[in-house]
Amino acid sequence: MENGMQQKYTVRLEQIVREHALEMVFRSSDYSQVEVVTPNVARPSLQLVGFYDYFEAERLRLWGKSETAFLATLEPARRTEVVDMLFSQKIPALILCNEVNAEPEILAAAKKYDVTLLYTEVDTSELVARLSETLRSELSPRLTVHGVLVQVYGEGLLLVGDSGIGKSELALELVKRGHHLVADDAVELRRMGRDILDGSAPKMIRYLMELRGVGLIDVRRVFGVGAVLPRGRVNLVVELRHWTDDTEYDRLGLEDEYTEYLGVTLPRITIPVAPGRNLATILEVAAINHRQRKLGYNTAKEFLKRYDGSIDSGLGENAFVDDFMK
Repeated sequence: MENGMQQKYTVRLEQIVREHALEMVFRSSDYSQVEVVTPNVARPSLQLVGFYDYFEAERLRLWGKSETAFLATLEPARRTEVVDMLFSQKIPALILCNEVNAEPEILAAAKKYDVTLLYTEVDTSELVARLSETLRSELSPRLTVHGVLVQVYGEGLLLVGDSGIGKSELALELVKRGHHLVADDAVELRRMGRDILDGSAPKMIRYLMELRGVGLIDVRRVFGVGAVLPRGRVNLVVELRHWTDDTEYDRLGLEDEYTEYLGVTLPRITIPVAPGRNLATILEVAAINHRQRKLGYNTAKEFLKRYDGSIDSGLGENAFVDDFMK
């Protein structure tokens, strides 16, 4: 069910500078062309003592009070040597954090090797967390799929199915009930971790919904800002299918189904669509049931366990039904 093609993403250094309000100390000649290609950021630690094995030059480097204090313990010649070695690796940029001023050796090396030098008052550890979140989002593998993403009782439901089956109308009913729309028609999926998948709408159609016979509506303007989310976690895939009499549907929920996107495996349920079925209510129950399963309670398996126990004890099916319905 995976659609589209994956590709490598980069983020411009100037975008990072703008989003995190970093101040320019020295601007390299290629500043506007520098791109960051990894979500990992680092502080020079072992490099300060000359260990450059496994060094990843493409990482943004952060310099804080600890690095400054260590540099102060060195002789002037050694200080210059240590700083020169770091900048000679042609890192994307060095960011001075926690109100640390540029030491003469640092500024000289930045100019010598033409590497951008930045400054912020933000604590070093805090900036590491902020940059990591930004870069993880911007550089994560992504995939655009046809579907609708809604958040129901805190569970992200990705609705997929044939065009015209009623995904948007179902999402609209859920929004009217107080749930949240994340994306309609096209959902941009991003893998944020080993088993974490987020979804959002492409900027061009964000918060817009297409309703056949009505046209485009702006859900945020019609229902208010509380009815939409810019991004949401994907927890459960819901496949909508037209009801057919010759198809056997799982009535107890004992069969676990899964779908994989971007290497992330997600649980999936199939909901048959037929006139008269209250699909909004069904999806609300599906969201609650999925949360119960995550907490370790599976109603179908509990039912089967009780059934097997009743049969093994010799009580028979009728006694089991009476006991289960109490």
